[in-house]
Amino acid sequence: MALTGAGISAESGVPTFRDAGGLWRSYRPEELATIGAFERDPRTVWEWYAWRRGFVAECQPNDGHRALARFFLARGTAGIVTQNVDGLHTRAALKEAGDGPPDAALPIEIHGAIARDRCNRCGLRADAEPLGDSLPRCAACGGMRRPDVVLFGEMLDSELLARAHRLAERADLCLVIGTSAVVQPAAGIPLATLHGGGSVIEVNTEATELTGAATVEVRGAAGVVLPALLG
Repeated sequence: MALTGAGISAESGVPTFRDAGGLWRSYRPEELATIGAFERDPRTVWEWYAWRRGFVAECQPNDGHRALARFFLARGTAGIVTQNVDGLHTRAALKEAGDGPPDAALPIEIHGAIARDRCNRCGLRADAEPLGDSLPRCAACGGMRRPDVVLFGEMLDSELLARAHRLAERADLCLVIGTSAVVQPAAGIPLATLHGGGSVIEVNTEATELTGAATVEVRGAAGVVLPALLG
């Protein structure tokens, strides 16, 4: 399996969360990406996410995303778990699969996906739509829609997290790519592989909290290391 974080997408030009444009209308990202901010001022939060969506849409999967997609498509079994919400793994899967099914390379997105909406009332998911004069509403129940991402103050989807841990527990090898390994509960996923008797290869440009526990450490950019490592 593979667990990816912001580092792999930084190579595609996606800024890491705390560097996402610096100040935006005098707000810090940590002030906007919270459930409290959405409840107090949904219009401002929506405008920020619309700006982020436009930025991310211009970014393209890099050689690291594509190498992972090809590897899991060739294996025929799904194994990518990502903390990223940019959708680049999904786009790489669709491109590398061509006319074939992309399922084996589609990621478990434990923090959600910025290109989707979710109803804040009933939870129904839908493709994102351009932000208009009025805030988007759910077609099923009329509740307010929101970006389908995990905000500060919210729990991760327990079903997705359980799927990720089951993959890790069964894995002979967990590739940990471009993540600082400090954000819980995702940081515990590679440890589940180690506890199950498997190995962990860390691919990162610098040492992290996981480095001491990793079986092998590879220093370098994912877009360079993964094509060489996975073939």
